[in-house]
Amino acid sequence: MTAIEKKAYGISLFRNIESRFRLLRSIDAGTRSDFSGRPLEYLKIGSDAAKVDVFTDAVSIELVVVPFFQADQLPSSRRFFAFDPFPGVPRVTEEPRAELGNTAMALRLSRNLLGVDMAVYASRGFFTTPGMRPDDPASPMQVTLFFPRLATYGASAQGNALGGVMALEAAYYDSMDDRTGSDPAIPNSSVRYLVGYQRQPWSDLITGIQYYGEYLFDYGPYRDALPPGFPVQDRLCQLLTVRLTQLFRYQTLRLSFFAFYSPTDEDYDLIPEVRYSVSDALWGAIGANLFGGKTETTAFGQLNRNDDVYVVARYEF
Repeated sequence: MTAIEKKAYGISLFRNIESRFRLLRSIDAGTRSDFSGRPLEYLKIGSDAAKVDVFTDAVSIELVVVPFFQADQLPSSRRFFAFDPFPGVPRVTEEPRAELGNTAMALRLSRNLLGVDMAVYASRGFFTTPGMRPDDPASPMQVTLFFPRLATYGASAQGNALGGVMALEAAYYDSMDDRTGSDPAIPNSSVRYLVGYQRQPWSDLITGIQYYGEYLFDYGPYRDALPPGFPVQDRLCQLLTVRLTQLFRYQTLRLSFFAFYSPTDEDYDLIPEVRYSVSDALWGAIGANLFGGKTETTAFGQLNRNDDVYVVARYEF
């Protein structure tokens, strides 16, 4: 048997699988647990899915099938102050039905080359953040929330560099329901990319920085179709994140700082936190969320009045 013929197979059914194939999801996607102080592992909601793995010496193949649509859970107006282009107008939600033609699928091919973990991706499904379509743009009586079709194609690489670990990722978002960019209710096609670097300068200190960008295609038709008075998205949106974690007292005391800053939107989200582990099963934390921005229509600027201090106690078993 040759090396290329050596194979291993695996088939799994998952409940609450983290969707690793939603390439470079926007920062407001998933459950915004960090707004209310819950641990960051709750940032992304799970999905019911089936996963098939095939491992060979040449390449590893992962196929994920998600038969049931799961929308993002965005900050609720009942708990947070947030920008709403149609305040007070009733909403109806139209989610994709659970049928064969709406089944989301994602494929990942990966292998290690010269010490670098490399992968290519492809997926088909829907935007998980809804579009908003009013029945009458001038004087709406009802707004329909809907989820346009989406296909993504991307690649990633991760390896040791500059004394730490560097990661690169890029993806093309194909907005299948509006490839001309002329429908203001549907996101335009775009390229999204991410550059990340993590390093441990000294014992028990971990530093990480990421740069994220999103380049919008068909920008002219997008600007022409945008209703008067609506905020305009930049052709290139940028976001920087920094995360610092220092451990003390045999790693039972953790000081951390997590920051988001957008140089294009000029807004930010700062999350300082102190966490202490009483035992392997019990820990507590106190922290804060500090939001701000130049305008009240950007991702973090709209949350300017939502600053908070949180206290968490958690017992794990």
